[in-house]
Amino acid sequence: MNLVDRLKKRWHIESNWQVLIILIVFSCTGFTAMYAKEFIFDILGITPELPFWLRALIWVVTILPLYNLLLIIYGTIFGQRKFFWWFLKKTFSRFVPGNSKVAKSDS
Repeated sequence: MNLVDRLKKRWHIESNWQVLIILIVFSCTGFTAMYAKEFIFDILGITPELPFWLRALIWVVTILPLYNLLLIIYGTIFGQRKFFWWFLKKTFSRFVPGNSKVAKSDS
């Protein structure tokens, strides 16, 4: 089984094109978040001299929510909002005790 087939099975999708579009959305989101981090950290005055734990905390509070929002925005632009909504719900359900399963497809 090749990589594309494994992704299709894991993500519960059928089309090779959908895999390609989803990977493009992840790429666009990552690049945007990377540039946004530099911009936001400059505005907040975050420098490498700050302790790592403080920079990491600020990253979690600012960039992580932005990344998730960007996933939904780019996913919607590329016509994959339903997949990325499901993906984020599945991801965050792992942090909720007693919530081990998420439905395969939710709107």
